[in-house]
Amino acid sequence: MPFPRQVEIEVPLLQALVELGGEGRPRDIYPLVAKRFPQLTPEEQEERLENYPSTRKWSNLVQWIRQRLVDLGQIDGSQRGIWKITAAGRARLQGEGTSPLGTYQAQDSAARVAAPPVTSLRDLVNTNLQEIKTRLVSELRDLTPRAFEHFCKELLAHLGYRNVEVTRRSQDGGIDGYGDFRQGAISIRSAFQAKRWTDNSVGRPDIDRFRGAIQGEYDHGVFLTTSGFSKDAKEASYKKGAITILLLDGPAIADLLVERGLGVRKLPLFLFDIDEEFFDLEDE
Repeated sequence: MPFPRQVEIEVPLLQALVELGGEGRPRDIYPLVAKRFPQLTPEEQEERLENYPSTRKWSNLVQWIRQRLVDLGQIDGSQRGIWKITAAGRARLQGEGTSPLGTYQAQDSAARVAAPPVTSLRDLVNTNLQEIKTRLVSELRDLTPRAFEHFCKELLAHLGYRNVEVTRRSQDGGIDGYGDFRQGAISIRSAFQAKRWTDNSVGRPDIDRFRGAIQGEYDHGVFLTTSGFSKDAKEASYKKGAITILLLDGPAIADLLVERGLGVRKLPLFLFDIDEEFFDLEDE
């Protein structure tokens, strides 16, 4: 899921400060703000900035919101390491409504202390990333089934598989390709199946058939599809005493392509920021 837009985080941040008694340290504030966005997964909260692995994307985004609210006079930023809501911040909350989940809902634009911008540069970057991933899945769905099998071969090779081959159509026996995956000094014989589907999700019967096809000859399986997997299929992929099947659906494949820089071009865009955690030092 994409990160919330900056404008959507402002009120939840003020609410988090009120919940903490009016002020708090950043490390306590980040998770409270995140709770107001149920769609934000724990994994997304732990994602790191590519060029600064020590910095989490989520905390970095909240820091930017804090600075904007400082500029608006709604947060007091005079004390290092402490974020404190001001009278203006409390006044803003009195003019805003919240849903049962605590997410931002404006009741009356005239009641706002200051109208925030609709979109920020960071919002545009996050939106672009989601659009690129959507387009990647669309490109994969436009491939022929055979071309998608060869794409899977190339992807697995970039993920560390060796000697990857695509089987002949008449001799695949339910297996579209195979290769060797190394984990340290151990080489694991692995097979893969590729389904270039657009609508139907891969179900448990598909997983069971694939596992049956590789049983006895391979130690591991990878099932790749441009659609998705049903709940039963996900549960069947890990079965005690049976070969594990790694599932990669359209969004997961798109994530890997962006992460590895495959099929995409990265255009330079630099944003300078303050590393708040660097200055969060003990004062005793």
